[in-house]
Amino acid sequence: RVSSMLQADDQKVLAKYAKSLQKQQVPQRKTIQKQVEMFAHLYQYAPDTLTHNISFSTSVIHPAIIKLGLQYAEGIICGSNARCVALLAALKKVIHDYQVPSQKVLSRDLEQKLKPCITFLQQCRPLSVSMGSAIKHIKLQISEISPDVSEKEAKDRLCNSIDRFYNERIKYADESISKTYASTKINDNEVILVYSFSSLVLKILTDAHEKKKKFRVIVVDSRPKLEGRELVNRLVKIGIRCSYVLINAVSYVMKEVTMILLGAHALLANGYVMSRVGTALVASVAHSYNVPVLVCCETYKFHERVQTDAFVFNELGDPDVMIDLGNRKEGRVLDEWRSIDSLRILNLLYDVTPPDFITMVITEVGMVPCTSVPVLLRVKHYN
Repeated sequence: RVSSMLQADDQKVLAKYAKSLQKQQVPQRKTIQKQVEMFAHLYQYAPDTLTHNISFSTSVIHPAIIKLGLQYAEGIICGSNARCVALLAALKKVIHDYQVPSQKVLSRDLEQKLKPCITFLQQCRPLSVSMGSAIKHIKLQISEISPDVSEKEAKDRLCNSIDRFYNERIKYADESISKTYASTKINDNEVILVYSFSSLVLKILTDAHEKKKKFRVIVVDSRPKLEGRELVNRLVKIGIRCSYVLINAVSYVMKEVTMILLGAHALLANGYVMSRVGTALVASVAHSYNVPVLVCCETYKFHERVQTDAFVFNELGDPDVMIDLGNRKEGRVLDEWRSIDSLRILNLLYDVTPPDFITMVITEVGMVPCTSVPVLLRVKHYN
C-alpha cells in the first residue's frame, strides 16, 4: 500500500486526506501549484499558510504542539536530533496537561488526543525518521498502561519513559558514539572533512579536541541554508583549526583529506544512508580518492524502508530560498519566477548515499558496515 504522503498528485487521495484533516480539526496547508513534474507526487507547502485556519480558542491541538509545528515550518528547529528532542519535550507537556474524561480509559483516549497533534506536525513538516521512532515508543508505552493504574501514576510513567528514551537513545548514544568509538579513529595531524552541520559530528570533534588531539577540519557547505557556517563558528570558538569551502570545490580539497565524518538523517534497511542533499556527492568524490567515509548515526534512526534513489521519497523545501542570492547589487532577479511558464525551481532536502561509498557506520553498539543494518533492526525489534 502506497502512503498517501507519496500521492500528492492523485486528486482522490487529496480529497480523502482533506476529509481526514477536517475530521481531526487540523488545518490544511495550501500546496505550491507550480512544481517540478517529476516530484509532483510529493507535498510542497506554500509558506505562511499554516495558521490561517487555526482557531486557537477551540483547537484540539495543544499550544505546545502548535508552537513546535511553527518552529519546524519556519526552520527554527532543524536537524533530526533537535527535532526529536523538541518533540519529546512538547509531548511531555501534552501528557502533563491531559485529563482523563469520565467513562474513558487513558490508554485509548490519550492516543486519540495525540493523533491530531501528530497530524498537525506532519502538516508543518514531514516527520523525520527519528520523530517516527519516538512516536512509536510513546504509543507503545501508552498501550501498555493498565486501566487499574491511577491517572497521576500513568502520566508519571509516560513522562519517565520519554526521559528514558531521550537518555538511552539520544544522549547516552551520542556519548558512546563520540567517546567510545569515533574518538579512537581520530589521530594527531588528521585532516577531517565534514559536510554541513551535524550535532553529533560537532560533539565528536569537540570531544576529540578536549582529549588534546591535534587535527584540522575542512567544512564543506552548500546553498541555500549554508548550515556549515554555524559549525565553523562553534569549532573556531573552541580553538579547532578550520577551513571553509562550498561543495563545488570539494574535489580540490579532497586530495589533502585523510578522513570524512558525516551525520545521517536515517539509515535504511538496504544500507543506503539518507542525509542532507549533497552528502552523496561528497561521499562519491571521497570514494574516487580512496578517502575513508565514516557515518555517525544512532540506532534509533535506523528504518525498515528500502530506498535506492531520492526521487520516490524525499522532502521538498521552499523554492523561494533558492533565488535569494544575498546582498548582490542586482538583487533577486528571479523574484517573479512563478510568472515564467518554462521555469520550475526544485529544492530537495535529502539524498541517499549507496553503501559502496561508506567505509563504516559508527553507532552506540559499535562500528559496523552498512550491510549490518537489517541485523540491528531485527535485534531492536526482538528487544
